[in-house]
Amino acid sequence: MQQLAIFGGTFDPIHWGHLLIAETALHQVPLKKVIWVPSLNPPHKEAALFEHRVKMLQTATKDNPAFTVSLVEVNRSGVSFGINTLIDLSAFYQNTHWYWILGLDAFQTLPRWYRGHELAQMCDWLIAPRLVGGETIAQSELICKQVEQQLMKQSITIHWQFLNIPLVGVSSSLIRKLCYQRQSIRYLVPESVRGYIANNNLYSSKSE
Repeated sequence: MQQLAIFGGTFDPIHWGHLLIAETALHQVPLKKVIWVPSLNPPHKEAALFEHRVKMLQTATKDNPAFTVSLVEVNRSGVSFGINTLIDLSAFYQNTHWYWILGLDAFQTLPRWYRGHELAQMCDWLIAPRLVGGETIAQSELICKQVEQQLMKQSITIHWQFLNIPLVGVSSSLIRKLCYQRQSIRYLVPESVRGYIANNNLYSSKSE
């Protein structure tokens, strides 16, 4: 049985932190492949056009044969939900043990996701620690255990592990802010992504 991971998100834009997370997951598990899934219609935020985010993902990941960008969301009607993504990918990648890569802040909200209690049991979770509110790794682990306990109260078993990565302070929102302020984003994103943002005049208007 092959081991694959879904790395979903808006990727608005993709940055070096995302790539570091995916590369770490690839070797820590280990995984055969990381499938990047840009959300077509994120449920809680506005984002750059889907086609722009896909192009940036493709140019940033093309040199790694273990990375693939999925367009499973492209024909999605309505809001993008994680469980639909996993079901659709499972039909294409059969005989697979699935993992899901996400940040600590997103994992904390898992019990509130659409059909999140079902999704929690359908894959293993690979969590990227983040400096959310200044938590230490020990505090981050406590947050994860609290999520696990919430699910256990409803007889739901979840398997998760931290990714052993440095805590990187870069974020997509920071990059968008710097672009709006016409400041440099060099070394925060791959050069190909930086060029794409400049050539397409992305993030020149205010966004959070």
